[in-house]
Amino acid sequence: MAPDSVLTLNDRLKRWLFDHALPLWWEVGFDRAKGGCFEKIGQDGRAIEGPRRARVAARQAWVYAEAGKLGWTGPWREARDHALEALTTTFARDDGLFRILAAADGTSLDESANPYEQAFALLALSSAGRELEAIRTREAMVAAGLLRPDGGVLDDGLLRANPMMHLFEAVQAWAAVGSDAGWQRVADAIAATAQARLIDPRTGALIELFDTDWRALPDADVEPGHQFEWGWLLMQHQGDNPAARRLIEIGEAQGVEQGVAIFSLDQALAPRDRSARLWSQTERLHAHAVTRNWVGVLDGAAGLHRYLDVPVQGLWRDRLLPGGTFVDEPAPGSSLYHIISAVSALDAACRI
Repeated sequence: MAPDSVLTLNDRLKRWLFDHALPLWWEVGFDRAKGGCFEKIGQDGRAIEGPRRARVAARQAWVYAEAGKLGWTGPWREARDHALEALTTTFARDDGLFRILAAADGTSLDESANPYEQAFALLALSSAGRELEAIRTREAMVAAGLLRPDGGVLDDGLLRANPMMHLFEAVQAWAAVGSDAGWQRVADAIAATAQARLIDPRTGALIELFDTDWRALPDADVEPGHQFEWGWLLMQHQGDNPAARRLIEIGEAQGVEQGVAIFSLDQALAPRDRSARLWSQTERLHAHAVTRNWVGVLDGAAGLHRYLDVPVQGLWRDRLLPGGTFVDEPAPGSSLYHIISAVSALDAACRI
């Protein structure tokens, strides 16, 4: 069982979500006039107008569905459906894929079908059990060459680990709730290829960028946050295994400086970019929760709390510079997905 310090932390994070973050983003971060979701809320608590990405609508749909599972008694269904409406109208293309960007009035600003957007659209559709639409998107990804039979994800002529990772999360979600056997097939292919192709056998670290023959680009990064994220995703798919644990160990041992997970390493695992994003801290917490490493959970949460210490509760900082100063900028709504994912994992671990 989790120690009292972790149980207290879990309660604290859930209270912050339930009492502050979820109500604030529902009340301020959702556009009642034009539909959809604002990208950002300023540190003064006011929504920032601007173009909108499909990924934010998709993430917010999933966030509020997850909030309902976590026990939030607010209007999670209404929030989920509001975000899904924007995703499946404003951002839907005729071919089953989703465009990247639209103006606040719904006018398309970028028709491109980025695989990252497709992964989050699939995740969002899983939150409402809309399987026929999701299958159409999955098959459209295959037809467009975005998703290869080996699970590789082609993005701008290269194989990228990041959208492949988020697709892995989405197809796992569908394998758990859907009836189509294709979800498990894709999840299995991604897991096998990730371990055979993405992970460098010399170090055990997962590299971000490859050519179409799975040759790592010489200047490709190793991102500590993604070591954590791939680690817990692989464990979620196939249970505890040495390769996944090694990823988490690398994230912690080589990727944490001054209490936070930094942005990137080179392929020799030396620091490359010492700035630190909020999402890397949530993935660190998530991975340690999955492995029930309570010391790691407390350390990861301490790093995360630095980002949540802002005047308006329910908002956050996103980027910490190497010198220890946060960038003064609005809170991005896309981060709520990372936060609630980590809190849900911690809550589940506390119930074992």
